[in-house]
Amino acid sequence: MKTLLFLVLISACGAEPLPGNSSLEHERIVHIQENGPRLLVVAEQAKIFSHRGGNVTLPCKFYHEHSSAAGSGTHKIRVKWTKLTYDYLKELDVFVAMGHHRKSYGSYQGRVSLRESSENDASLVITNIRLEDYGRYKCEVIEGLEDDTAVVTLNLEGVVFPYSPRLGRYNLNFHEAQRACAEQDSVMASFDQLYDAWRSGLDWCNAGWLSDGSVQYPITKPREPCGGRNTVPGVRNYGFWDKEKSRYDVFCFTSNFNGRFYYLIHPTKLTYDEAVQACLKDGSQIAKVGQIFAAWKLLGYDRCDAGWLADGSVRYPISRPRKRCSPSEAAVRFVGFPDKKHKLYGVYCFRAYN
Repeated sequence: MKTLLFLVLISACGAEPLPGNSSLEHERIVHIQENGPRLLVVAEQAKIFSHRGGNVTLPCKFYHEHSSAAGSGTHKIRVKWTKLTYDYLKELDVFVAMGHHRKSYGSYQGRVSLRESSENDASLVITNIRLEDYGRYKCEVIEGLEDDTAVVTLNLEGVVFPYSPRLGRYNLNFHEAQRACAEQDSVMASFDQLYDAWRSGLDWCNAGWLSDGSVQYPITKPREPCGGRNTVPGVRNYGFWDKEKSRYDVFCFTSNFNGRFYYLIHPTKLTYDEAVQACLKDGSQIAKVGQIFAAWKLLGYDRCDAGWLADGSVRYPISRPRKRCSPSEAAVRFVGFPDKKHKLYGVYCFRAYN
C-alpha cells in the first residue's frame, strides 16, 4: 500500500482574504506525508539462468525512498516469495519470513532460504534446482501498511523435444501428456521455452500440448502440410482445448542430468527385454527419451547406432551430420516403436551419480 499524500488547501474560512492579515492573503498548501519514506523493492536482475541440480539466488532488495535505511524500525519486515502462474492469476506460496520465523512450502521445503547478506537483502536462495522450478517469482516486502513487489524469472538451460506415444500421434489428453513427459525425465514445456526452441531452429509439424493448456507447434520452414507454403515462420497456436477430451502430442522440456548417458557395447543385438536386463547388469538403467535429448543437445553426444529407450522407442543422436547418419541436420533420429519381442537393436543406458 503506497504512502498517501494529502493536499490541504487553507484559506480564511473559505471566504475572501481579510485585509490587514498578510498571512492569510495567499492560499497555502500543506503536504502531509504518512508512514515516512515510501518502501521500494528492487530486483537487480530480471532474469536468472541456471540448470537442473544447480543452486541459484533470485535477487531482491528493499529500500525506503530518499533514505539509506532498510526499515523504519516501527514495524517488522515481512518477506514473501511466491511463484506466478503463466497468466499471473494465481500465486503458489514458496517462502515466507518475518523476524526469526521462516516457512517454506510444497516441493520447496528444505531447498529455499533468504540470503540476507545485508539488512535490506530479501534475495531467495534455491538449492538443487528442479525442472519444475522454472518460471516467474514474485518478491513481496511488507512493512506495516507499506508494501512493494518485484518479479524475477528463473530460466533453465535445457532442450525442448516433441513426444508422442507408441499409439501414434494425437493420442494424449493434457493429463496424459503431463505423465508422458514425467516418465521421460522431463516436464511439459512452457510457451516461452517452445518459442526459444523455435528461434534456435526447432521445426515440427505436429501440434502438442504446452504447460499452460494451449496447443501449438513451431515452424521454421513453411510448407503445404504445415499451414501452407506461403505462410510466415513462427509458433502456430491452436488455442486452448478441453484438457480431458482433446488429444494431441506434447512438447517436453528437460535439462542436464547428474549421471552418465552411454551406448552399451554388447556382443549381440537385443530385444527390448534383453536390453533392459543388459543395462541393469551393467549397473545402470535403460535410458529415457529426455536423457538422450539432453545428452545430444547439451553434451554434443553423437552415435550412429540405433538403440532401445525406456518407452520402447528406438532412436540415435547425431550432433555431427554425415552420410548415412542424418546427412541433412543434427538431430535425435527416430526409428520408431519396433516389435519388442522380435526386433533386435542396441541399447542406450543411464547411470545416475549419487
